[in-house]
Amino acid sequence: MTITITVFGRAFDEGRGLARDMRVRWALEEVGQAYEVRLVPWEKFKAEAHLARNPFGQIPTYEEGDLTLFESGAIVLHIAERFPGLLPKDADARARAIMWMFAALSTVEPPIVDRDVVEYAEAGKSWQGERFAMVDGRIRDRLAQLSARMGDGEWLDGDFSAADIIMVHVLRRLEGSGLLEEFPVLAAYIARAEKRPAYQRAFAAQLALWENRAQ
Repeated sequence: MTITITVFGRAFDEGRGLARDMRVRWALEEVGQAYEVRLVPWEKFKAEAHLARNPFGQIPTYEEGDLTLFESGAIVLHIAERFPGLLPKDADARARAIMWMFAALSTVEPPIVDRDVVEYAEAGKSWQGERFAMVDGRIRDRLAQLSARMGDGEWLDGDFSAADIIMVHVLRRLEGSGLLEEFPVLAAYIARAEKRPAYQRAFAAQLALWENRAQ
């Protein structure tokens, strides 16, 4: 069955691979599954057709036969369970990989998203500087904890897994902030992931979409 994912008709990240469909593209590339893309223009995010796929009017969504999914973490987990290669066969290792997926989304990502809110939604506010300091402190705490746990490990827990897809993409949202440079272990972790052929194919596909739409 054909896999179709929905993506921004014109990505706000300008092809930098930060939109959440990148996680889904990367996972599909890792397991060698072709997919089609449905472009959703901004003005149609609240249209009935898209709300039927995602009641919150967001991207990405995933369609395969009668199955429609939303939430990038749930989609990546489904791909990892549906196709071999992104979850360990050992039951305990598999459970830990899924644990790390939840950690990326529930523990590491929230303060990083808060930083985007401070940077863009609170620009020019008198309290922006204080908010930046507070949020960056929370982020540094999480990055320090993650860096210490990884130590000299190549990936989060043994072999590369779906958890690394989610975690690396979450961390990449900090590019340009200067925070990642404070944690060489995490910077090297991201660099290793970006060298993976599947990552490069997914990034190129998202970049090509931006370049084609920008013309």
